[in-house]
Amino acid sequence: MQVEPEKLKQAIIDFNYSTVEKINEIEEISKKRNVPLEDVLIEQKIITKDDLVRLEAYITGVPFINLEDERIPPDVLKIIPEPIARRYNIVAYRKRGRDLEVAMLNPKDLQTIEFIRKESNCRVLPRLTTPKSIKNALLQYGETLGVEFERIIKGGAEKVRPIKEEHISEEPEERLKKEAKEMPIIKIVDTLLRHAVIQKASDVHIEPVEKEIVVRYRIDGILHDIMTLPKKVHRGIVARIKVLSSLKLDEHRLPQDGRFKIELEGDKFSLRVSIFPIFFGEKVVMRLLPEGSGGHPLEERGLRGEALEKIYFNIRNPNGLILIVGPTGCGKTTTLYNIMDILNKPQVNIATVEDPIEYTIPRINQTQVRPEIGLSFANGLRALLRQDPDIIMVGEIRDKETAGLAVNAALTGHLVLSTLHTNSAAGAIPRLLNMDIEPFLIISTLRIVAAQRLIRKLCPGAQDYYLLPEEIESLSKRYNIEKILRVLKREKVVKENQDWSNIKFAKPKSSKACPEGYEDRMGIFEVLEISESIKQLILKGASESQIQNQAEKEGMITMLEDGFIKAVQRVTSIEEVLRVTRE
Repeated sequence: MQVEPEKLKQAIIDFNYSTVEKINEIEEISKKRNVPLEDVLIEQKIITKDDLVRLEAYITGVPFINLEDERIPPDVLKIIPEPIARRYNIVAYRKRGRDLEVAMLNPKDLQTIEFIRKESNCRVLPRLTTPKSIKNALLQYGETLGVEFERIIKGGAEKVRPIKEEHISEEPEERLKKEAKEMPIIKIVDTLLRHAVIQKASDVHIEPVEKEIVVRYRIDGILHDIMTLPKKVHRGIVARIKVLSSLKLDEHRLPQDGRFKIELEGDKFSLRVSIFPIFFGEKVVMRLLPEGSGGHPLEERGLRGEALEKIYFNIRNPNGLILIVGPTGCGKTTTLYNIMDILNKPQVNIATVEDPIEYTIPRINQTQVRPEIGLSFANGLRALLRQDPDIIMVGEIRDKETAGLAVNAALTGHLVLSTLHTNSAAGAIPRLLNMDIEPFLIISTLRIVAAQRLIRKLCPGAQDYYLLPEEIESLSKRYNIEKILRVLKREKVVKENQDWSNIKFAKPKSSKACPEGYEDRMGIFEVLEISESIKQLILKGASESQIQNQAEKEGMITMLEDGFIKAVQRVTSIEEVLRVTRE
């Protein structure tokens, strides 16, 4: 939606996006090229597209709504038929009595508004929104997964020929290829993936049991049973996924790994596929990775305060070792990608050795490990050192050889980023010692260790909650709540005169848009900087608990404490923090 150039110019200046001189210069460019002023403002990076929409909403007096992360109730969404919503970029998102609030890219489109008013018999209240918001809403138009599968299966999946168990290993590859290309099978796989994207699932599990197939999605870190399918379609589904992933169709006894890409509503996703033989057939797990989603600020990941400052300070070092630690699936690699995105400048050469490459980043040289041809982490890292890198990212330190090479690279003038599987930041040091890294090499190279977990975030409208006396007593038996309270006061998230009985927390509140009361995830962290006192402990062969205690004395906030800070800030709930830190 375009606004008068003079009003837009004045608003840009009033909100300090640019100066009068620069705006006049941009206006001249706009006139010379005969293109709208808005386009040149975005091209010159004076303002982002989303901020421009918000500014236009302010100028015109039309309320702005952001639907990028909203789940719209299906009965409200379908008031405007999908073809009309797509053609005119208009979606209904809220209904109160006869008032229907609709999000649009052009609220001046009075003809469309009048048409919606007549068709819905509602008073239409237009709201300005962004293209991303419209895209997210349009994705939600699909039928519910159960209804859609019932229609697909009734429409033709009965024709899929079941394969008898005793003939599985002898099934000809050509027959499997033909089955993978049958229309009902293609529709089933496409629908599974489309609904996984709509529900923002990170993983799709397809698990054969005795008489059926169980489909599960991992959403915000939690697995959910989505539906069951007839057992007779299992072979076709697996064959279809193998075809997409370029895997061997006639191999049913050995695990296989592959990957493929899909595009949905303009968004691209990379899928990592793992196929594993189990008693009732082959189990498939597909991990969905949105392409280009690695570059978020560390603040958005959940890092804050002194921990954030320590990471920013240490990644500016020209050499040394930086480790991100935690269990599988806690977001370690994504944090490394965020750090690389910060460091990604034309003046530096960044190279990676990964297994697998989760996101591709422009200007970074990324290498996929291939053990079957001899390209291991160690061999890849050894070869990379001859490529004149300034910064090296090793996806994971798994063995003594890789650990030794990483430390050596850090010692000889490279900044090395990597991950380790340990439960705490302090646990990384005994792990390196177990890999035969000498203590004097650890203190010479290791700069910082960050441990993390992912917690679910509360949806808006969460319920207020205060701890009951029995809950406080139960917490005190398992945790040092006096120390946690001191940290909360030191970080100024609670007042000095508050205690556990009068600190306001929040609990999840279920709604149509957010059934579980949680949506999306963020990290909780503990960041261990290798200070002089920690170095002395390492040289003396101190235990993990001794290193942990010293770090806490020096002000390190533990993951549990960071979780409680976020619970007080009503980002998450206490139950979610305890669930994640217990794992």
